[in-house]
Amino acid sequence: MKLSFYSQGTDVMLLQSTLKKIGYYTGDVDGLYGFDTFSAVKKFQTDNSLTPDGIVGPKTYAALEPYIYGFTYHTIKPGDTLYKIAVQYNSTIKSIQIANPAVKADNLQPGAEIIVPFNYDVVDTNINYTYKILQTDVSGLTARYPFLEVFTSGASVLGRDLIGLRLGIGETKVFYAASHHSLEWITSVVMMKFVEDYCDAYANGTTLSGFDIRKLFTQVSIYIVPMVNPDGIDLVLNGLSPSNPNYDNLIKYNNGSTDFSKNWEANNNGVDLNHNYNASWEEAKAASAELGITSPGPTRWGGDYPFSEPETKGVSSYVDTSNFALVLAYHSQGEVIFYNYLNIDVANAVTIGNKLSEVSGYALERIDNIGQFAGFKDWFIKEFTRPGYTVEVGKGTNPLPISQFDKIYKDNLPLLLTAADEAINL
Repeated sequence: MKLSFYSQGTDVMLLQSTLKKIGYYTGDVDGLYGFDTFSAVKKFQTDNSLTPDGIVGPKTYAALEPYIYGFTYHTIKPGDTLYKIAVQYNSTIKSIQIANPAVKADNLQPGAEIIVPFNYDVVDTNINYTYKILQTDVSGLTARYPFLEVFTSGASVLGRDLIGLRLGIGETKVFYAASHHSLEWITSVVMMKFVEDYCDAYANGTTLSGFDIRKLFTQVSIYIVPMVNPDGIDLVLNGLSPSNPNYDNLIKYNNGSTDFSKNWEANNNGVDLNHNYNASWEEAKAASAELGITSPGPTRWGGDYPFSEPETKGVSSYVDTSNFALVLAYHSQGEVIFYNYLNIDVANAVTIGNKLSEVSGYALERIDNIGQFAGFKDWFIKEFTRPGYTVEVGKGTNPLPISQFDKIYKDNLPLLLTAADEAINL
């Protein structure tokens, strides 16, 4: 990665956010590499014995990388104590102990390498959230919280792993999925911040929205796939790369435009993943055709057949073999929760839905149009006759700005916890 004056984009946002965390940058996290960012980089370079040219090249990036991931490695020296190490790295004794459960404070072994988390959160909630940032955050969180489990639920068209995270060890299992639609990437941030806050509460024995997380951790296993459509999000946030193997077709699918930032909901094949599940797929195809959508494009094209896409095939296969009691599918926007598929009567669906509505302030509604066809929660209800919900966060025009995150998260944190808690009795 090389960043310099006039660079712009998601990598610059990550740089600015990181420099802000460690006290070098006070400007806006806007993705524009201007004078303030340039000056902050130069100051960081000077303090780290690097050439202060204001350019983020390989050496500067290597020096920044631990701060991007939120932790570093320390080789224990004779005379070290956890207190000395914590002070040296602006960490805490407790966070070092959490990251290194086998390390004994009164018996540090010289030569042993330990993980030292820095004293700030890993997940940024002020930047546009790409797959690259997701990977970075997963690495940072698993280093801090070794009890956090990682799995994959398949891969995207371009071979990106559909990363999953498991919270808890309970027999009851629930599944949360976000960002089927690429414009709705803010839902990935919601999932990842939830993962971080849940891990922190479990590790420190604190409550979260009134829930005893250590108790919930033993009762429920929460499986989260925070980014079902990484290729589409890359198109929206980073643009179409000339190296994309579907380059020419994607421009054709996008009506001749190379700008995917405002309208592209689909994956790298131009398939709307939330219209690719085997639940009234034929009806969805017919309804799309009435709107003039009969081929790949930005939205609503459900593919040539159900599960034609590796993303939906991977997610459905994982869910199909995992005995989940309940699922949440996260989308934007509308501040509404949809609970039904056709007229299938799911026990407790309305009761639980009303509780989710109460804690979030979102309306609980039926959906009886094209929106209920061929989606993830539709398929889950059809296949398992268990509660499934589509949660539409925020209000406005997609993509919702990251400035809405705080309200969205405040509304949805108790919803995410309530759904897990309610599943125990299903």
